[in-house]
Amino acid sequence: MIDQTELRKIAEATVAANDEGGDVEALFNTFYHPDCVSVEGMAMESGPGREAKGMDAIRGKGEWWFANHDVHETTVEGPFLHGENQFAIVFGMDVTMKAKGERMKMREVGLYTVEGGKIVREEFFY
Repeated sequence: MIDQTELRKIAEATVAANDEGGDVEALFNTFYHPDCVSVEGMAMESGPGREAKGMDAIRGKGEWWFANHDVHETTVEGPFLHGENQFAIVFGMDVTMKAKGERMKMREVGLYTVEGGKIVREEFFY
């Protein structure tokens, strides 16, 4: 079990890293467990599968996203603490899919699970 102060610290660091100009790599190195699992709501067209296991796979998923999308704007809301070891963040994105030239606005919820002071699972709902 993690105390609420530590959970809030990890949650706020996650929000800050995902905000404009944040340092996601520092977040990964500090607060992600090496065997973390990342689960998307559905498999992305021509992208990685729904589930990425381990930091190399999670980094690869991010690299794929930015290689295939022009990001015009992002927003981050939260964190919203849940129970003893979870928090959620609401993400907003304005992106253009490079392959299709289609611009779209998206919102998704990221649900993070923390064990032993590290994020062990992230799930995205959209």
